[in-house]
Amino acid sequence: MEVMQVLHMNKGDDENSYAKNSKVQSKIISLGKRINEEAIMQILCSNIPDIMGIADLGCSSGPNSLSVISEITDIIYAKCRELGRPTPELKVFLNDLPHNDFNFIFGSLPAFYDKLKKEKGSEFGPCFVSATPGSFYGRLFPSRSLHCVHSSSSLHWLSQVPAGLESNARTAMNKGKIYISKSSSLCVLEAYSLQFQKDFSSFLKSRSKEIVPGGCMLLSFMGRRSTDPTADESCYHWELLAQALMSMVSEGLVEEEKVDSFNAPYYGPCVEEMRLEIEKDGSFSVNRLETFEIDWDGGVDDVDTTSGAASRGQRVAKTIRAVVESMLESHFGKDIMDELFRRYGEMVEGYLSKTGTKYTNLVISMVRN
Repeated sequence: MEVMQVLHMNKGDDENSYAKNSKVQSKIISLGKRINEEAIMQILCSNIPDIMGIADLGCSSGPNSLSVISEITDIIYAKCRELGRPTPELKVFLNDLPHNDFNFIFGSLPAFYDKLKKEKGSEFGPCFVSATPGSFYGRLFPSRSLHCVHSSSSLHWLSQVPAGLESNARTAMNKGKIYISKSSSLCVLEAYSLQFQKDFSSFLKSRSKEIVPGGCMLLSFMGRRSTDPTADESCYHWELLAQALMSMVSEGLVEEEKVDSFNAPYYGPCVEEMRLEIEKDGSFSVNRLETFEIDWDGGVDDVDTTSGAASRGQRVAKTIRAVVESMLESHFGKDIMDELFRRYGEMVEGYLSKTGTKYTNLVISMVRN
């Protein structure tokens, strides 16, 4: 699987789109708001640059794409007014993989600019928004061009399926599974861990060249509290998806070899793994590191009244489908998607009725040394 070519959130704004099924990610953004504000304030209190570079890595599309940028501009505007200083010119870069639905974002920009003008007036410095397609596991921006980097719900995606687990591997190392599970062999666990270490190291090295000294970086992504990579908090949503696929194998609807040859390019690290890579790189100092628990469906407070009749399992299935369908479709074909996620929703409903398992989200604020 070529991750850069096949991974993208579901496009458009239909019932299976990411735009309509990203409430969990919205909740995660809101939980990190206080830490984000704290990090940006630290920059503005020490020095307000004339031109400020801001990047959102893994911006996706839909309502969340510009919400982070809107939040950052609010923080900058409020602090500059408090200090009696003019606001800097803002260069905003929205990054995601090349097949992201950037057109959806571009269509939202006129309303975004109108809102800025209406709320902040002519005294607010110009804000220039552009797209930067590419993998954040390599360089994306000129040296020392960024003051603030934000990334939410993205860094749990790896640059590739771990070595040895690719679909063309001679031997299936993770039979009947599509991610780490309690039955996975040690070599599978090690392959995923090594791929995360390699990718996160590349991410830090790239950002260390692009962020100015004293600049901030706020990262928020799925992880785990436990040091055990097979803990339910980080992998059981994948376990249930594997079970849904294997139920279709038992009925002859999916080839077993197809399941055996698919492994998700995903990894939810623990705090210790993150800290180790940051310390090894040495370019950043950690200001704050917190963990939050998130309901699989985002919580009842986030349920849209127009779709409130949907069960928790159905809501979770739609959320996961909006994120992973592009990868599954490229491997298993389009025809099984409706049935697969119907079964998955039923399995999730049964599982959540018996357990209080939640996602664990890691939020880390860092400063460039």
